[in-house]
Amino acid sequence: MGVVLPFEEKHGAAPSIEPLMRLVAPGMERVNQLIIGKIGSDVALIPEIAKHLIDSGGKRLRPMLTLACGHLCNASVDETVKLAMAVEFMHTATLLHDDVVDESEMRRGKLAARMLWGNEASVLVGDFLLGQAFRMMVDVGSLPALDVLSTAATVIAEGEVMQLSAAKNTATSEDEYLAVVRGKTAALFAAACEVGPILAHKSKTEIAACRSYGTNLGIAFQLIDDALDYGGSAAKLGKNTGDDFREGKITLPVVLAFRRGNEEERQFWKTALEEGDHSDEALATALGYMRKHRSIEDTIERARHYGKMAHDALELFPSSDMKAAMIEAIAFCISRAH
Repeated sequence: MGVVLPFEEKHGAAPSIEPLMRLVAPGMERVNQLIIGKIGSDVALIPEIAKHLIDSGGKRLRPMLTLACGHLCNASVDETVKLAMAVEFMHTATLLHDDVVDESEMRRGKLAARMLWGNEASVLVGDFLLGQAFRMMVDVGSLPALDVLSTAATVIAEGEVMQLSAAKNTATSEDEYLAVVRGKTAALFAAACEVGPILAHKSKTEIAACRSYGTNLGIAFQLIDDALDYGGSAAKLGKNTGDDFREGKITLPVVLAFRRGNEEERQFWKTALEEGDHSDEALATALGYMRKHRSIEDTIERARHYGKMAHDALELFPSSDMKAAMIEAIAFCISRAH
Protein backbone atom coordinates (compact mmCIF):
# COMPACT_ATOMS: atom_id res chain seq x y z
CA MET A 1 0.00 0.00 0.00
CA GLY A 2 1.33 3.45 -0.80
CA VAL A 3 0.57 6.94 -2.00
CA VAL A 4 1.87 8.90 -4.94
CA LEU A 5 4.45 11.40 -3.77
CA PRO A 6 4.27 14.71 -5.63
CA PHE A 7 7.59 16.21 -6.60
CA GLU A 8 8.81 19.22 -8.49
CA GLU A 9 8.34 18.98 -12.24
CA LYS A 10 11.49 17.76 -13.88
CA HIS A 11 13.15 19.58 -16.72
CA GLY A 12 15.38 17.46 -18.91
CA ALA A 13 17.03 14.31 -17.63
CA ALA A 14 16.31 13.06 -14.14
CA PRO A 15 19.10 13.77 -11.61
CA SER A 16 21.50 10.87 -11.31
CA ILE A 17 24.18 9.57 -8.97
CA GLU A 18 26.04 8.21 -12.01
CA PRO A 19 28.35 11.23 -12.57
CA LEU A 20 29.58 10.99 -8.97
CA MET A 21 29.97 7.21 -9.21
CA ARG A 22 31.95 7.57 -12.43
CA LEU A 23 34.33 10.18 -11.02
CA VAL A 24 35.08 8.23 -7.83
CA ALA A 25 35.11 4.79 -9.52
CA PRO A 26 38.92 4.30 -9.38
CA GLY A 27 38.96 5.18 -5.69
CA MET A 28 35.92 3.01 -4.94
CA GLU A 29 37.60 0.04 -6.61
CA ARG A 30 40.46 0.44 -4.15
CA VAL A 31 37.99 0.88 -1.27
CA ASN A 32 36.25 -2.35 -2.25
CA GLN A 33 39.57 -4.20 -2.36
CA LEU A 34 40.39 -2.92 1.13
CA ILE A 35 36.97 -3.99 2.39
CA ILE A 36 37.49 -7.53 1.11
CA GLY A 37 40.86 -7.68 2.86
CA LYS A 38 39.67 -6.24 6.15
CA ILE A 39 36.60 -8.44 6.66
CA GLY A 40 38.87 -11.48 6.72
CA SER A 41 39.06 -13.35 10.02
CA ASP A 42 39.91 -16.82 11.32
CA VAL A 43 36.43 -16.74 12.87
CA ALA A 44 34.40 -17.92 9.88
CA LEU A 45 31.14 -16.29 10.96
CA ILE A 46 32.65 -12.79 10.81
CA PRO A 47 33.38 -12.60 7.05
CA GLU A 48 30.18 -14.55 6.34
CA ILE A 49 27.92 -12.02 8.06
CA ALA A 50 29.91 -8.96 6.97
CA LYS A 51 29.92 -10.13 3.35
CA HIS A 52 26.15 -10.73 3.45
CA LEU A 53 25.49 -7.05 4.16
CA ILE A 54 28.40 -5.52 2.26
CA ASP A 55 27.45 -7.45 -0.91
CA SER A 56 23.75 -6.62 -0.67
CA GLY A 57 23.76 -3.79 -3.17
CA GLY A 58 24.00 -0.51 -1.26
CA LYS A 59 25.32 2.42 -3.30
CA ARG A 60 28.03 3.17 -0.70
CA LEU A 61 27.18 6.85 -0.83
CA ARG A 62 29.11 7.75 2.32
CA PRO A 63 32.53 6.47 1.18
CA MET A 64 31.85 7.99 -2.24
CA LEU A 65 31.38 11.35 -0.52
CA THR A 66 34.66 10.87 1.34
CA LEU A 67 36.44 10.31 -1.97
CA ALA A 68 34.57 13.21 -3.61
CA CYS A 69 35.46 15.75 -0.93
CA GLY A 70 39.03 14.47 -0.87
CA HIS A 71 39.24 14.99 -4.64
CA LEU A 72 37.62 18.42 -4.34
CA CYS A 73 40.34 19.44 -1.88
CA ASN A 74 43.31 17.61 -3.49
CA ALA A 75 43.81 15.28 -0.53
CA SER A 76 46.14 12.27 -0.64
CA VAL A 77 44.34 9.53 -2.57
CA ASP A 78 45.91 6.72 -0.50
CA GLU A 79 44.81 8.24 2.81
CA THR A 80 41.37 9.21 1.51
CA VAL A 81 40.73 5.66 0.29
CA LYS A 82 41.59 4.26 3.72
CA LEU A 83 39.25 6.66 5.50
CA ALA A 84 36.50 5.96 2.95
CA MET A 85 36.78 2.28 3.89
CA ALA A 86 36.61 3.21 7.58
CA VAL A 87 33.45 5.25 6.92
CA GLU A 88 31.81 2.31 5.12
CA PHE A 89 32.67 -0.07 7.97
CA MET A 90 31.21 2.39 10.49
CA HIS A 91 28.02 2.59 8.43
CA THR A 92 27.78 -1.19 8.02
CA ALA A 93 28.26 -1.66 11.77
CA THR A 94 25.42 0.75 12.53
CA LEU A 95 23.14 -1.14 10.10
CA LEU A 96 23.85 -4.43 11.84
CA HIS A 97 23.17 -2.85 15.23
CA ASP A 98 20.08 -0.94 14.03
CA ASP A 99 18.42 -4.07 12.66
CA VAL A 100 18.77 -5.72 16.06
CA VAL A 101 17.38 -2.70 17.92
CA ASP A 102 14.51 -2.26 15.43
CA GLU A 103 13.88 -6.02 15.11
CA SER A 104 13.98 -5.51 11.32
CA GLU A 105 13.39 -8.47 9.05
CA MET A 106 14.64 -6.96 5.77
CA ARG A 107 17.69 -4.93 4.78
CA ARG A 108 18.27 -3.76 1.19
CA GLY A 109 15.75 -6.24 -0.14
CA LYS A 110 17.33 -9.24 1.60
CA LEU A 111 16.77 -10.91 4.94
CA ALA A 112 18.51 -8.94 7.67
CA ALA A 113 21.61 -10.63 9.11
CA ARG A 114 19.85 -11.06 12.45
CA MET A 115 17.20 -13.21 10.77
CA LEU A 116 19.88 -15.57 9.45
CA TRP A 117 22.49 -15.62 12.22
CA GLY A 118 20.75 -14.14 15.26
CA ASN A 119 20.99 -10.90 17.21
CA GLU A 120 24.12 -11.78 19.17
CA ALA A 121 26.23 -12.53 16.10
CA SER A 122 24.99 -9.39 14.30
CA VAL A 123 25.95 -7.13 17.19
CA LEU A 124 29.37 -8.72 17.63
CA VAL A 125 30.23 -8.58 13.92
CA GLY A 126 29.19 -4.91 13.98
CA ASP A 127 31.66 -4.41 16.83
CA PHE A 128 34.37 -6.17 14.77
CA LEU A 129 33.78 -3.81 11.84
CA LEU A 130 33.98 -0.77 14.12
CA GLY A 131 37.29 -2.07 15.45
CA GLN A 132 38.63 -2.50 11.92
CA ALA A 133 37.47 1.02 11.03
CA PHE A 134 39.43 2.51 13.92
CA ARG A 135 42.50 0.46 13.08
CA MET A 136 42.40 1.96 9.59
CA MET A 137 42.06 5.48 11.02
CA VAL A 138 45.13 4.89 13.17
CA ASP A 139 46.98 3.60 10.11
CA VAL A 140 46.31 6.90 8.33
CA GLY A 141 47.82 8.73 11.28
CA SER A 142 45.81 11.95 11.15
CA LEU A 143 44.75 12.87 14.67
CA PRO A 144 42.26 15.53 13.47
CA ALA A 145 40.60 12.99 11.13
CA LEU A 146 40.57 10.39 13.90
CA ASP A 147 38.95 12.97 16.18
CA VAL A 148 36.21 13.71 13.64
CA LEU A 149 35.36 10.06 12.96
CA SER A 150 35.55 8.94 16.60
CA THR A 151 33.34 11.86 17.61
CA ALA A 152 30.89 10.85 14.86
CA ALA A 153 30.78 7.31 16.28
CA THR A 154 29.80 8.73 19.66
CA VAL A 155 27.18 11.08 18.19
CA ILE A 156 25.66 8.25 16.11
CA ALA A 157 25.26 6.14 19.26
CA GLU A 158 23.68 9.11 21.06
CA GLY A 159 21.29 9.58 18.13
CA GLU A 160 20.26 5.93 18.28
CA VAL A 161 19.59 6.18 22.02
CA MET A 162 17.61 9.39 21.43
CA GLN A 163 15.55 7.55 18.81
CA LEU A 164 14.96 4.73 21.26
CA SER A 165 13.72 7.27 23.81
CA ALA A 166 11.46 8.91 21.21
CA ALA A 167 10.08 5.58 19.92
CA LYS A 168 6.32 5.35 20.37
CA ASN A 169 6.32 8.81 22.00
CA THR A 170 3.79 10.91 20.09
CA ALA A 171 4.80 13.98 22.12
CA THR A 172 8.06 14.15 20.14
CA SER A 173 8.43 17.59 18.53
CA GLU A 174 9.84 18.34 15.10
CA ASP A 175 12.95 19.86 16.67
CA GLU A 176 13.46 16.77 18.83
CA TYR A 177 13.08 14.50 15.83
CA LEU A 178 15.53 16.52 13.75
CA ALA A 179 18.02 16.23 16.61
CA VAL A 180 17.72 12.44 16.27
CA VAL A 181 18.33 12.70 12.52
CA ARG A 182 21.39 14.90 13.03
CA GLY A 183 22.81 12.24 15.31
CA LYS A 184 21.89 8.91 13.76
CA THR A 185 22.23 9.85 10.07
CA ALA A 186 23.74 13.27 9.38
CA ALA A 187 26.72 12.84 11.72
CA LEU A 188 28.33 10.16 9.55
CA PHE A 189 27.56 12.05 6.32
CA ALA A 190 29.22 15.11 7.85
CA ALA A 191 32.30 13.23 9.05
CA ALA A 192 32.62 11.42 5.72
CA CYS A 193 32.79 14.79 3.95
CA GLU A 194 34.97 16.53 6.53
CA VAL A 195 37.97 14.19 6.62
CA GLY A 196 39.03 14.91 3.00
CA PRO A 197 39.76 18.59 3.50
CA ILE A 198 41.35 17.75 6.87
CA LEU A 199 43.79 15.38 5.13
CA ALA A 200 44.53 18.14 2.60
CA HIS A 201 45.23 20.64 5.42
CA LYS A 202 42.60 23.03 4.07
CA SER A 203 41.36 26.14 5.87
CA LYS A 204 38.73 25.98 8.59
CA THR A 205 36.33 27.62 6.16
CA GLU A 206 36.74 24.89 3.55
CA ILE A 207 36.53 22.13 6.17
CA ALA A 208 33.34 23.69 7.56
CA ALA A 209 31.88 23.95 4.05
CA CYS A 210 32.40 20.24 3.38
CA ARG A 211 30.97 19.38 6.78
CA SER A 212 27.92 21.56 6.10
CA TYR A 213 27.41 19.84 2.74
CA GLY A 214 27.49 16.43 4.42
CA THR A 215 25.27 17.41 7.34
CA ASN A 216 22.53 18.92 5.22
CA LEU A 217 22.67 16.18 2.60
CA GLY A 218 22.39 13.61 5.39
CA ILE A 219 19.30 15.29 6.85
CA ALA A 220 17.68 15.55 3.41
CA PHE A 221 18.51 11.89 2.71
CA GLN A 222 16.86 10.73 5.96
CA LEU A 223 13.75 12.85 5.50
CA ILE A 224 13.22 11.37 2.03
CA ASP A 225 13.62 7.89 3.57
CA ASP A 226 10.94 8.86 6.10
CA ALA A 227 8.58 9.95 3.32
CA LEU A 228 9.29 6.85 1.23
CA ASP A 229 8.36 4.55 4.11
CA TYR A 230 4.78 5.74 3.75
CA GLY A 231 4.73 6.44 0.02
CA GLY A 232 7.38 4.35 -1.66
CA SER A 233 7.61 0.76 -2.81
CA ALA A 234 9.28 -2.21 -1.15
CA ALA A 235 11.58 -2.55 -4.15
CA LYS A 236 12.79 1.03 -3.85
CA LEU A 237 13.13 0.92 -0.08
CA GLY A 238 14.80 -2.46 0.24
CA LYS A 239 12.41 -3.09 3.11
CA ASN A 240 8.67 -3.38 3.55
CA THR A 241 6.60 -0.23 3.02
CA GLY A 242 5.20 0.92 6.37
CA ASP A 243 7.95 -0.72 8.45
CA ASP A 244 8.50 2.50 10.40
CA PHE A 245 4.81 2.46 11.35
CA ARG A 246 4.85 -1.21 12.32
CA GLU A 247 7.97 -0.65 14.43
CA GLY A 248 6.29 2.25 16.23
CA LYS A 249 8.88 4.74 14.97
CA ILE A 250 8.15 8.42 15.29
CA THR A 251 9.34 10.02 12.05
CA LEU A 252 8.65 13.46 10.60
CA PRO A 253 5.49 12.50 8.63
CA VAL A 254 4.02 11.17 11.89
CA VAL A 255 5.10 14.23 13.89
CA LEU A 256 3.45 16.57 11.38
CA ALA A 257 0.23 14.52 11.09
CA PHE A 258 -0.06 14.25 14.87
CA ARG A 259 0.50 17.97 15.46
CA ARG A 260 -1.99 18.99 12.78
CA GLY A 261 -4.66 16.47 13.70
CA ASN A 262 -7.76 16.89 15.85
CA GLU A 263 -8.23 15.13 19.17
CA GLU A 264 -9.71 12.01 17.55
CA GLU A 265 -6.77 11.74 15.15
CA ARG A 266 -4.24 12.21 17.91
CA GLN A 267 -5.91 9.45 19.88
CA PHE A 268 -5.52 7.20 16.83
CA TRP A 269 -1.76 7.90 16.69
CA LYS A 270 -1.42 7.18 20.41
CA THR A 271 -3.28 3.89 20.05
CA ALA A 272 -1.38 2.89 16.92
CA LEU A 273 2.14 3.82 18.02
CA GLU A 274 2.12 3.82 21.80
CA GLU A 275 -0.17 0.81 22.26
CA GLY A 276 0.94 -1.10 19.17
CA ASP A 277 -2.01 -1.28 16.75
CA HIS A 278 0.03 -1.90 13.59
CA SER A 279 -2.64 -3.60 11.50
CA ASP A 280 -3.05 -2.97 7.76
CA GLU A 281 -6.26 -1.14 8.58
CA ALA A 282 -4.41 1.14 11.00
CA LEU A 283 -1.71 1.79 8.37
CA ALA A 284 -4.41 2.74 5.85
CA THR A 285 -5.88 5.16 8.39
CA ALA A 286 -2.43 6.62 9.04
CA LEU A 287 -1.90 7.20 5.31
CA GLY A 288 -5.28 8.90 5.10
CA TYR A 289 -4.39 11.34 7.87
CA MET A 290 -1.03 12.02 6.25
CA ARG A 291 -2.73 12.84 2.96
CA LYS A 292 -5.23 15.05 4.76
CA HIS A 293 -2.51 17.10 6.46
CA ARG A 294 0.07 16.95 3.63
CA SER A 295 2.62 15.58 6.06
CA ILE A 296 4.46 13.49 3.45
CA GLU A 297 4.61 16.39 0.98
CA ASP A 298 5.86 18.74 3.69
CA THR A 299 8.50 16.22 4.78
CA ILE A 300 9.77 16.26 1.19
CA GLU A 301 9.67 20.06 1.23
CA ARG A 302 11.81 20.06 4.38
CA ALA A 303 14.24 17.74 2.58
CA ARG A 304 14.45 20.18 -0.34
CA HIS A 305 15.27 22.96 2.13
CA TYR A 306 18.21 21.02 3.54
CA GLY A 307 19.25 20.07 0.01
CA LYS A 308 19.48 23.74 -0.89
CA MET A 309 21.66 24.33 2.16
CA ALA A 310 23.97 21.51 1.04
CA HIS A 311 24.13 23.11 -2.42
CA ASP A 312 24.99 26.50 -0.93
CA ALA A 313 27.81 24.97 1.13
CA LEU A 314 29.62 23.99 -2.08
CA GLU A 315 29.50 27.50 -3.55
CA LEU A 316 32.81 28.18 -1.81
CA PHE A 317 34.60 25.86 -4.24
CA PRO A 318 35.46 26.64 -7.88
CA SER A 319 33.49 24.99 -10.67
CA SER A 320 34.60 21.46 -11.56
CA ASP A 321 33.17 18.17 -12.74
CA MET A 322 33.37 16.85 -9.17
CA LYS A 323 31.52 19.82 -7.71
CA ALA A 324 28.80 19.45 -10.39
CA ALA A 325 28.49 15.72 -9.60
CA MET A 326 28.20 16.43 -5.87
CA ILE A 327 25.46 18.96 -6.53
CA GLU A 328 23.60 16.49 -8.74
CA ALA A 329 23.92 13.91 -5.96
CA ILE A 330 21.79 16.20 -3.78
CA ALA A 331 19.06 16.33 -6.42
CA PHE A 332 19.29 12.57 -6.87
CA CYS A 333 18.82 11.89 -3.14
CA ILE A 334 15.70 14.06 -3.08
CA SER A 335 14.33 12.77 -6.39
CA ARG A 336 14.04 9.27 -4.87
CA ALA A 337 10.67 10.47 -3.60
CA HIS A 338 9.33 10.89 -7.15
